[in-house]
Amino acid sequence: MKEWWVQVGLLSVPLLAIYLHIPPPKLSPALLSWRSSGSFFTYRDQNIFYRDSTGAVGSSDVVVLLHGFPTSSYDWCKIWEGLTQRFHRVIALDFVGFGFSDKPRPHHYSIFEQASIVEGLVRHLGLRHQRINLLSHDYGDTVAQELLHRYEHNKTGSILINSLCLSNGGIFPETHYPRFIQKGRETAVIWGTREKALRGGRIYPSVRYRVVPSPFSLLPKILKDGGLLSLIITRLMNFFFFSRGLGTVFGPYTQPSQAEFWDMWTAVRTNDGNLVVDSILQYINQRKKHRDRWVGALTSTSVPLHLIYGPLDPVNPHPEFLQLYKKVLPTSTVSVLDDHISHYPQLEDPTGFLNAYLNFINSF
Repeated sequence: MKEWWVQVGLLSVPLLAIYLHIPPPKLSPALLSWRSSGSFFTYRDQNIFYRDSTGAVGSSDVVVLLHGFPTSSYDWCKIWEGLTQRFHRVIALDFVGFGFSDKPRPHHYSIFEQASIVEGLVRHLGLRHQRINLLSHDYGDTVAQELLHRYEHNKTGSILINSLCLSNGGIFPETHYPRFIQKGRETAVIWGTREKALRGGRIYPSVRYRVVPSPFSLLPKILKDGGLLSLIITRLMNFFFFSRGLGTVFGPYTQPSQAEFWDMWTAVRTNDGNLVVDSILQYINQRKKHRDRWVGALTSTSVPLHLIYGPLDPVNPHPEFLQLYKKVLPTSTVSVLDDHISHYPQLEDPTGFLNAYLNFINSF
């Protein structure tokens, strides 16, 4: 009789093959409406999805929204209408490898390419000579930093940046702690407080802490380092692990609904996006390599600069991140949202986020 593990292996091969060919979930009515309201343009043979809404009458202001990892332009759905009441044009895109845009593989995904795609979209929409307000989040913050660098150095094709608002992104690699596809709990270490940080598996915003990772926290490192193991992990990703992992970067009282998690997962699975996650994650290494270029763009700019920050963010934790931000960028204005708001402030507190952004826009 064959060894049991041989039989299991033989059985696993066809089951794995079936799993890898499971079609993506159907679009929900909300996600279908979002896609139907958008269009595509072509950048170097890649189809890039974008939405462009005409809004406020009498205003000539334009805002371009840059989304985070691993989600899509749909991250802006809760503040979209509010933005159209202030701006003449509200524009968002899905970066290549995200959402409804093409997700080529193999492909060298880079922040530089994403910035060029934004420039290409601005040209496509006839806005090359229009001053643009950039509103970014997470991964989009880094794209915005590269766009700012090009603008400050008068690079050919660079967009004219009128203002930049960042939110909960890995602006500083030294204060960035990836959490994607991570489950399990972490233990918190106190910085000069008398309380214990770990209470029922939840880290409280009133406690100063740094994270001592569980074994599962090695997963982001494995993924960004590439290799065979990262390929296997990304191909075995499913809704359960995705929602558990992404849920760790939302606050305990601001968790997405199951329907919202499914919309996020559907956007990832569209065009087999789960198969390119490991390639996209190289942006973490790019942030480290090009730190001086991208942080330098922020420190040297005269463009109005603002940060909207959810302080419960485990990816860019408080107070470590905020203290460094204020030290490095003392002229930037900052809006800190309520203590229970985490890494996705535009989804967790859309009213607070929108008000903070409009206050910034109306201040200059």
